[in-house]
Amino acid sequence: MEMITKMVLERPVVIYSKSSCCMSHTVKTLLCDFGANPAVYELDEVSRGREIEQALLRLGCGPAVPAVFIGGELVGGANEVMSLHLNGSLIPMLKQAGALWV
Repeated sequence: MEMITKMVLERPVVIYSKSSCCMSHTVKTLLCDFGANPAVYELDEVSRGREIEQALLRLGCGPAVPAVFIGGELVGGANEVMSLHLNGSLIPMLKQAGALWV
């Protein structure tokens, strides 16, 4: 978990994903379309990906991907990100984290 903590503090938006996951693709596309430029870690392509996936499950991410962190805090998966978007909270959250300047 220490590895995840360090990784999510390096950038305003971090997404843990798998290259074959359609929900991960949807979340990445949404955030990139806003201009957030997230750090994306494809767990099926990075070393220690399985270890990171297990740590995400211990943090309460179920399923483990996508797991979105904004401003160093776990937001959740696709459902949570889409809910924030639909209720108008996502863009202010991205701005507050320094991921958007507009």
